[in-house]
Parts: sequence; C-alpha cells; structure tokens
Amino acid sequence: MSFSDKLKAARAAAGLSQHELAERAGIHYRTVQNWESGGRLPRSLDSVMRAAQVLGTTSEALLTETDQYIVEAAQKGGAAAARDVDSLVNEVIGLFAGGDIDEDEKDGIMAALNEAYWIAKQKNAKYTPKKYRKNRGDGE
Repeated sequence: MSFSDKLKAARAAAGLSQHELAERAGIHYRTVQNWESGGRLPRSLDSVMRAAQVLGTTSEALLTETDQYIVEAAQKGGAAAARDVDSLVNEVIGLFAGGDIDEDEKDGIMAALNEAYWIAKQKNAKYTPKKYRKNRGDGE
C-alpha cells in the first residue's frame, strides 16, 4: 500500500477532512492534497510525524521503506535528490518485475549495484576531510 493510500485510510479512520488534518498538523492544505493524490511525497520526516501524531499513528506506519529513503534524500539533498532516488528505485523495481530476467541475472544485477555502491562510498571517503569522517575504528 502506498503512502497516499495509507494517509487517506488513516485520515478517514480518524474522521478528519484534509483541511482538518492540515490545520491540526501545521501543514499546508495543498500539501495534504498532493500527498493523498500521490503527486508528491513529503520533503521532511517532521511533517509526516506531525500528521501521524494527529492521526494517532506513526510515520513508520504511513511510509513504506522506499518512501522513507526518498524523504531522507529530500531532507539531505533537496527535491532533485529525492527525484533521483525515486526514479532509480522505480527503474530497479520495473527491471525486476519484468519476466525477461531470470533469477541468476537478477542476482548479478544486485551484486553489480552493491559493488557500485561500495566503490562510490570508498571514493567519496577519499574526498571527505578527516575531521568530518565518522570514526570507523580503522585508524582514520
């Protein structure tokens, strides 16, 4: 079930209109409309948490795991980063949902994606000043 569907269901169960939810959560009415239409995901976890509190639920109950990644990307890198993450996830879902790829090929794709992630992470660490690196316990 998508974020928009979960939000609509929770709002209906709470007996609130979109206007009432927006007002009580301190969120603009158009934002609630966009969320429920599926046209936009939240840009901050804080706004989801406020809406969830009004609805008597949690942000984890409203957001799928993928949605949470997209919201986190929006918080860290803005709307463009969120669109990139959303696009990548949807493309991978579409790739795996197709019937033309066998299980071994899917495993190979996942291994390649995993390897690409670790290579990028290693390269990015080289350009991060030491004072901003987290203590990894390996002498750095």
